[in-house]
Amino acid sequence: MFVASRLALKQKEHIYDAHFKTGISAARKVFTLVGLASLPGSFIANAPFGRFAPRSKFLTVNGRLGWVLMELWSPLGFIYAIHHSPLSTNPSSLSVPQMILIGCFLVHYLNRGFISPARAPSRSRMHVFMPLTGLFLNTTNGGLLGSYISSPLAHQYLQPESTFASPQFYIGIFLWAVGFLGNFWADEILSDIRRKGILKGKEAGQTKILHDMEYYGIPNGFLYRWISFPNYLCEWVEMLGWALAGSPIPSISDLEWLLTPSGIYSMVLTTPLSKFAPTLTPPWIFLLVEVCLMLPRAYKGHQWYKKKFGDSFPKDRKAVIPYIF
Repeated sequence: MFVASRLALKQKEHIYDAHFKTGISAARKVFTLVGLASLPGSFIANAPFGRFAPRSKFLTVNGRLGWVLMELWSPLGFIYAIHHSPLSTNPSSLSVPQMILIGCFLVHYLNRGFISPARAPSRSRMHVFMPLTGLFLNTTNGGLLGSYISSPLAHQYLQPESTFASPQFYIGIFLWAVGFLGNFWADEILSDIRRKGILKGKEAGQTKILHDMEYYGIPNGFLYRWISFPNYLCEWVEMLGWALAGSPIPSISDLEWLLTPSGIYSMVLTTPLSKFAPTLTPPWIFLLVEVCLMLPRAYKGHQWYKKKFGDSFPKDRKAVIPYIF
């Protein structure tokens, strides 16, 4: 069973916001709303990188460099906030569960921001819009997560005696590990396709593929048997695990406002910062925003695969959730 007393204590204290400075509370609300607003917009506009990279080199950067510049800000903001956030406790007093979660987050971004682009055989050029957007979104996200995980609330919630007695923590770490390994495996399958494409390009004398574009084929094996974007699904599982291990589960009432126009109007325009979805902590906000950003991208990428490969593409394969979507 989950440790109910810990969850009740945190909800009673209005997790996170009741103890936050105004600037951090504002960043939390804005980041959440921007992420939610991106959901419908991302079904319309393509993110200008990867398979949707601009054909012109105007206002584009090298794909590897652009990816690193886009992802770098999250771990930097995370580390900075741990040491300098208005909520941060003395880093030397962080509990063992806090340190485990900090390590998991940094390992995730070490792979995502540095190892993954370094291992990729090729990457299409990227519009400068992407790293500039990453500067805002990822710095904000990393700062919020670092502020939360180093806060007195997280320190109290993640005391070893209660945390290591809670199945919620172990389930969360297990999901994080499964998602991380699955993400790595899915990326390796894509990289292998590109390695073979580069080899074919060399044999045909088409060296341009080594620098300016990615080679695409139909991925198979692993979760690609059922979906086109297991790397996205695995990242959601990874961040679900991180949130589950590090934070109380949000109250359903903190999401009900999304169901009605009046609820959205009230929460967006009239609700004080300290009352904005108070149990929706940054780890859960990160998961929510990731899904909002990546779900449309998976759908549009799946449609691109079907158009590009036609009858060769598996007809029963879904975009990102097996058998469902």
